[in-house]
Amino acid sequence: MNVITLVGRAGRDPELKYFESGSMVANLSLAVNAAKKGDEPDWFELKIWGKTAQIAADYVKKGSQIAVTGRLSTERWVDKTTGEKRQKFVVNVERLSLLGSKGDNESHPAAPASNGGGGYVPDEDPPF
Repeated sequence: MNVITLVGRAGRDPELKYFESGSMVANLSLAVNAAKKGDEPDWFELKIWGKTAQIAADYVKKGSQIAVTGRLSTERWVDKTTGEKRQKFVVNVERLSLLGSKGDNESHPAAPASNGGGGYVPDEDPPF
C-alpha cells in the first residue's frame, strides 16, 4: 500500500496552475523536522489537485504548519541542457489539514477542511 503522511511547514507559498480542462494543481515544498534534534529537515515536493489545490492557495503560506496524506510517486525526465536522466519523488496529496496555533491562523480563523480532512485545529494536537 502506497500511503504517506507528513506533518511539517510549507517551504514556500503554493504555486497554483490552471489547465484548459478546468482542473488545477498547487505545487509547494514541505519541510519535516528530522528525528534527531539539530539535523537538517527533510524536504518533500507536494502536488495538490482540484478543490484542495484552491484551499491550499487560499490558506497555506510559507511557514504554515500543515499535515498531508497522499501517495508517493516518481517523476522522471531528461534534462534539456545536459541530456541526463533525472528523477524526483513527489507526494500527490489526497488530504490536507491546516494545523498550527491560533496565532498562526489568526487571519483565517475558519479555514475549511479539504476532502473531509481535519481542517483548522486551533487548540488540539494532530490526531496522529
